[in-house]
Amino acid sequence: MSSAVELEKDKLAVARDMLGSLVDRRVLTALEVCVRCGICTESCHYYQSNPKTQHTPYYRAEMVRRLYRRFFDPMGRAFPQWVGIKETKDELLTKLSNIAFSSCTLCQRCTFACPFGVETAEIMRVMRSIATATGYAPEMLVELANLAITKEESADMFRDLYMEQIKDLEKEVQDHLGNSKARIPVDEKGARILYVPLAGAHTIVPEAILFNSVGASWTLGMFEASNYAVFLADRQKEKQIANRIIKEAEKIGAEEIIITECGHAYFAMRWEVPKWFGRLLPFKVRSILEVLDEYLSAGKLHLDSSKNTQLTTYHDSCNLGRKGGVFDEPRRLIKASVKDFVEMTPNRLGSYCCGAGSGLVAVPEFADIRMQAGHHKAEQIRQTGAGFVVTSCDNCLHQIRELNEHYGLNIESSNVSQLVVKALK
Repeated sequence: MSSAVELEKDKLAVARDMLGSLVDRRVLTALEVCVRCGICTESCHYYQSNPKTQHTPYYRAEMVRRLYRRFFDPMGRAFPQWVGIKETKDELLTKLSNIAFSSCTLCQRCTFACPFGVETAEIMRVMRSIATATGYAPEMLVELANLAITKEESADMFRDLYMEQIKDLEKEVQDHLGNSKARIPVDEKGARILYVPLAGAHTIVPEAILFNSVGASWTLGMFEASNYAVFLADRQKEKQIANRIIKEAEKIGAEEIIITECGHAYFAMRWEVPKWFGRLLPFKVRSILEVLDEYLSAGKLHLDSSKNTQLTTYHDSCNLGRKGGVFDEPRRLIKASVKDFVEMTPNRLGSYCCGAGSGLVAVPEFADIRMQAGHHKAEQIRQTGAGFVVTSCDNCLHQIRELNEHYGLNIESSNVSQLVVKALK
């Protein structure tokens, strides 16, 4: 037997074992309860932007269902074509990887539309796990996940450079506030809040300005909030990357971990991490938007809406909104910061994904797919007549800016924290 054939067989064995370990009662029910009614079809932004059968949620789930029957149904094992498997092993795994990574953003809008509540996103996570384990995941996502782990292993090497960068950003904060005593503390023990940013000044400077303006007890984390292993559905690496932040919070003695405006990072740390580790965390986990809304309600944030006069709309992040329940907080902050606000339709639970979620925005070869998948969102933005679009997720913000260029929307955009800073009295 040639080594190529052996390798092909090994990949299929890995796929089979992974599928067997991940398809529990809940996932199996989701696979089997679907009656292919098609009600989910109109709920999907991929289908809305390019109406083809392969862009429907039930088609994606059907591909995984066929694979499951190929391995675990007696007829499927004996006659793969009986359950719809006609491809070679490599063609099959490539096809399923493409479906899982580039034709579904795991936004869960279809789940809310389904009369049976079929969780297509969970089915796709199973497929992503298989693709990752068999070497069919997007290389960029794998590299970014590995880089996060390497950064912890070599934290001392990064620390000096990081502290130099923070000192430069601290000067920006002082200049903005006109206060030479304003600080960006890092790893400061005894701070009540551990604030976890992304790799970028745009998620550090605005929040530092706001924390300093209200006199918060806070410190900045060394590690960024993003967890690219979540996109890979790689449980071992998901836990490793999340654990960096948990250990940092425990070392500092923080009472809260506050996650920057990043949809997947918030959803993972707030709702998934306790399940991964099988225990409740010894501190709260909240979004920066929940904290800023609390400051606003307590009268600590003083905002002037006349500083932002453009008609403004808001795009709900799927992870923060539909999957995380953070709907009212960003709206209260925006309405206090702008003169005119208009809702996008539909919004909140019914909001359509921007087309960049679940890692797509980080993969260069998916750029054309993202722009096509975002067509429906671009039209929603256009229909509001707004000249300014605010969102609460960094992936969404990148996508909206690219949609602006691609579809000529003629808009400006920012995250919520940046908008609030602009409105500070």
